[in-house]
Amino acid sequence: MVDLMALEKQFLSAHIKDGITAVDFTMGNGHDTLFLSKAIGENGKLYAFDIQDRALENTEQRLIENECPKNYTLIKASHSLVKDYVKEKINVGVFNLGYLPGGDKSITTLRETTLPAVDAALELLADDGIILIAIYPGHAEGEVEGKLLTEKLSSLDKKQICVSRFTILNSPTSPYFIAVEKK
Repeated sequence: MVDLMALEKQFLSAHIKDGITAVDFTMGNGHDTLFLSKAIGENGKLYAFDIQDRALENTEQRLIENECPKNYTLIKASHSLVKDYVKEKINVGVFNLGYLPGGDKSITTLRETTLPAVDAALELLADDGIILIAIYPGHAEGEVEGKLLTEKLSSLDKKQICVSRFTILNSPTSPYFIAVEKK
């Protein structure tokens, strides 16, 4: 069986170098934040966003327990406000849409903030950078977010941006991800 999360890490690793700038647009419990912090090294810069106190607490604890370099800034704000905090070009961006695992399932990412956040990520994306978006169509908002993002990203100029979608075809409610790479 294909492990989509492992596949995502392979895509990200091809773009990660020591000292780059990365953004975790949806820190959740901090798994992607941890991966990025370790991968970009002490000279890297990592910004991580979430709107829930529990997400920030869980992430900070995970980073400390794993002795990550202090290359990160945890931000309690919507990912749609990324440009208020990040002024430089980003090399790697990660979105893991949906709800906080182990948290309140009624609190999810929403199209009203996700679509502007993706627009901002595209504006900030450095040449040869990547944005990975994990989408969870098993709940109503996730299904809508996925459809809107697929529509938006499929219209981008293929000479400047390569957009790929990775899905399990015979499991339509399983998570999938979209990779957006800037040439």
